[in-house]
Amino acid sequence: MSAGSFALAVAVLGLGTYALRFGGMAAGTRAPMTDEMEQVVDRAVAVLLVAVAVTSTFYDGAAPADLARPVGVAAGVVAAVARASLVVVVLVAALTTALVRAW
Repeated sequence: MSAGSFALAVAVLGLGTYALRFGGMAAGTRAPMTDEMEQVVDRAVAVLLVAVAVTSTFYDGAAPADLARPVGVAAGVVAAVARASLVVVVLVAALTTALVRAW
């Protein structure tokens, strides 16, 4: 990918993101969401984030990821469930992944 096409892709993505945010704000003032709609949107966001996390954990592009990545993510999840700070969670996941890859 050339630098020009990359810059164009970034610009289009930025403009699209801004347009979606502006459209959401404009629509929110005209048609307020009910409690049921807010719950559906909240669940949809959670499902989307989990889907991205699972896909990133088990796949590296089109190929399956090595064993170290899911092990590191699992260690990070354990640290998060133990209510560690974000810095500690990231460090635990990174160190676990590094140790598994070195082993």
